[in-house]
This record gives sequence, C-alpha cells and structure tokens, in this order.
Amino acid sequence: MSNVVEVRGVSKHFGDFPALRDVSFEIAPGSIVGLIGPNGAGKTTTLKSILGLTDFDGEMHVLGQDPRHGRHKVMERVCFIADVGVLPRWLKVSDAMDYIAGVHPRFNPDRFEAMLSETKISKKHKVKELSKGMVTQLHLALVMAIEVDLLVLDEPTLGLDILYRKAFYEKLLNDYFDHETSIVISTHQVEEIEPLLTHLLFINSGSIVLDCAMDEISDVYSEVLVAPDQLDRAEALNPIHRRDMLGQKAMIFENIPREELNRLGELHVPSVADLFVAKMQ
Repeated sequence: MSNVVEVRGVSKHFGDFPALRDVSFEIAPGSIVGLIGPNGAGKTTTLKSILGLTDFDGEMHVLGQDPRHGRHKVMERVCFIADVGVLPRWLKVSDAMDYIAGVHPRFNPDRFEAMLSETKISKKHKVKELSKGMVTQLHLALVMAIEVDLLVLDEPTLGLDILYRKAFYEKLLNDYFDHETSIVISTHQVEEIEPLLTHLLFINSGSIVLDCAMDEISDVYSEVLVAPDQLDRAEALNPIHRRDMLGQKAMIFENIPREELNRLGELHVPSVADLFVAKMQ
C-alpha cells in the first residue's frame, strides 16, 4: 500500500518569514506519528498544508491527492482535531450529533455515544452548560466518531486534566486505532504520547531535524550516565547533549557503537523528551 502522506521539498513563506524550509517526510499506513517541535517551529503550518488549508511550494500527496487542488476529496478521508474546538454555545449535544451525522457519511453515532458515555455529558446538555474540559470532550467525541484513513490531532487534549488525557490516549490506542488508520499527533505533552508512537518527526525553525522510527531510536541514539573517570573519553566522542543527573553527567550520543559506550558508564535509550531537548539545542 502506498504512503498516506508524501511530502517532497515543501517550503512556505509568510512574507519574508520562512515557516517551512525544504521539508520532506512520509507517513506510512497504520503509523502513529509524533510531530514535535517548539512554538513557532512549523508544526501547525505543516498540518495546515496536509489539510489543504494553506498553499505551499513543493510537492505533497495526501491519500493520493494534492491537497492544494483536491482538498474536498482529501477531507472525505481525513479528520482534524484542532487545539481549540469552537462549538455554538446554544447548541444541544444531540443537535451536534445529528448535524455531524447529516454532513459526514462516515460518522458513526454508536461510537460517538460510547465515547460520550464515559463522560458526564448528556445529550440533553447545551454547550453553554458545559465546562471548558467537557466542551473539549464533546468535540473529541464528535470528531473521533468519524471513521477515516488519516486522523490529525493538534494539541488534542489541551485544557483537559491528566485523568482524561490518559483515558483519551488509551481509547485512541485501544478503541480507535486499527493498524490501518494513520494518526499524526502534534503536542507539547511528549511524555504522554511516547508509548503510542511508531514514528518521530522533530521540526525546528521550519526544518525537519529528526525523522526516525521509534524502534530504530536505540540503534542511533544512546544516553550514558558517565562514570567520573570516563568524562574526558566521553567528551572526545562529541555527545550531542549533556545534563547533570544525580551528581553525574548524562550524555546523549548519536551513531556511536553501543559496545564503545558501554565502557563509559550506565547505558540507556534516551526518552523522547530528552532526545527532543538534545536535538533542539
């Protein structure tokens, strides 16, 4: 099966500001991709390009379509959850369900009601009667009840407490993900999504700085808690990041054989959060 998303040499400028610089990557069917970057790195511009919401230079295909010219066909098979779900305050939950069911042929009302049953939201509620977190829960339930080939999540759990964030990601993995649907998640809550991911994309200043499958990270990156008498030898191997940890130096290395690093101290696979800090700096 061909890739769900193929990006080749994509650039985007807002005036003189380069939001994207010659970006290239692929998203395979059935993958869960973390698009991670600091504020202003180009994450939202990348997602908007995939969704056909902004023009760009270069080549991109989403489910076989150029999103600049075939956005209506793309959106028949793609769902997007933005960081802020705006719903009319006067709207009833039942009316919202009926509306989505009427405009999108892939909306599954049974899935929606199953997700809603795990919240304190009633179909009789109006949006204005819901808390901020409950509005987010409602928005997630509406969008995730649409059965698609690509789900794009931009800070999907913003405003939710840690209990619902954990429940959301568990449901995403156990009930929604079918190994055929591809998912792209952009979030600052890196630690919470790490167990879900099959692939990592780090972006900074409009450029991809890491493009790696999760199961290949340990082949490329290693973190060593360096023994005090091995600091000079470790520094000679040019670590990409250093930090103090329990009175010792923890160093991250790229493409250094593990057997060589084993001599320096205690060896670990770096977490996504620590690797992110290393690549950004």
